[in-house]
Amino acid sequence: MSRRSLHAILALAGAAVTAAALATPASATVPSLLDASADPAALAGAQQSLSRQLGAEFANTWLDASTGKLVAGVTDASRTSQVRAAGAIAKVVRHSATELNDVKSTLDHRAGSAPDSVTGWYVDVATNEVVVSVLNRDAAGLAWAADAGTEALRVEQATERPRPMWNIIGGQAINFSSGRCSVGFNARNSSGTRYVITAGHCTDLGGTVSGPGGTIGPVAGSSFPSNDYGIIRVSSSSAVSTALVDRYNAGSDVTVAGSTVTQVGGRICRSGSTTGWRCGTVGAFNQTVNYGGGDIVYGLTRTSACAEPGDSGGSFVSDPGSGTRVQAQGMTSGGSGNCSSGGTTYFQPVNEVLSNYSLTLYTG
Repeated sequence: MSRRSLHAILALAGAAVTAAALATPASATVPSLLDASADPAALAGAQQSLSRQLGAEFANTWLDASTGKLVAGVTDASRTSQVRAAGAIAKVVRHSATELNDVKSTLDHRAGSAPDSVTGWYVDVATNEVVVSVLNRDAAGLAWAADAGTEALRVEQATERPRPMWNIIGGQAINFSSGRCSVGFNARNSSGTRYVITAGHCTDLGGTVSGPGGTIGPVAGSSFPSNDYGIIRVSSSSAVSTALVDRYNAGSDVTVAGSTVTQVGGRICRSGSTTGWRCGTVGAFNQTVNYGGGDIVYGLTRTSACAEPGDSGGSFVSDPGSGTRVQAQGMTSGGSGNCSSGGTTYFQPVNEVLSNYSLTLYTG
């Protein structure tokens, strides 16, 4: 072999090594796939980046249900490399995000004509469709969906009508057939039946009780006079029992953590639907109060916190100070004075009610 041929072979070999060396860092720059373990900001960033890059051919992103990997829909197969570069798996689909959103918007504009059997509609990004839920495949509901006139739509059968959910919160208003009082606390028995604890002179009104979001349920027990407590059974599946007490304009809701009694001289606060959040101190335990007309109540706690009509039954709790966790004390019974000039208010201790009805407070 000539010296020139040997040099040529060595040169080619060197070029191959150089090419291989250059190729290695290039392949290392390919980003790894994002998945459910990624920081939410990284996932959101990838979605925003792909939306900008792909424009009208972008068809949403989602986390795959089985693998957890980030997937991005795209309507043009030639754009899949951009998806991979952003850290997602590409899925070629028929409808862009804009198309699906337009279909959803069209249905929104027709919402007023939707029969009650149509329980809702949404964009299912993973199946690349707009889904209309129809209760038990009712004919009127199916016809309403079909009127959209698009093959991007799928009908799914709903077996139950959705309902609004609302929270039962201490201190908020509850309405009886002939009067308004306030929620004391939420509790439950050993079998999970839920109750609202309030004042007995309120539950003595009887009937079905409602709150800010609708029906709560019927009065299930009442003791007045002698005591001043009662319970309402929560029969509504829309009413959500909570450990919260409303502080109205004084701050965010506080959370009941237990029912340890605050000592005489200690700070307490009360919440009610007429005067909101008011605080004071415990003056005495076990006071007998004569409300007149034979209505004598025993075992009440005396406080300097003011209250007014409509606050009855509302929550008395320990003063949270700068925190948000409190100990349940009792339910507003009555008093004298008002929240303009000041007054004295009595509460029915909650622990007696819990014991007598074998209930446990909702705590958090």
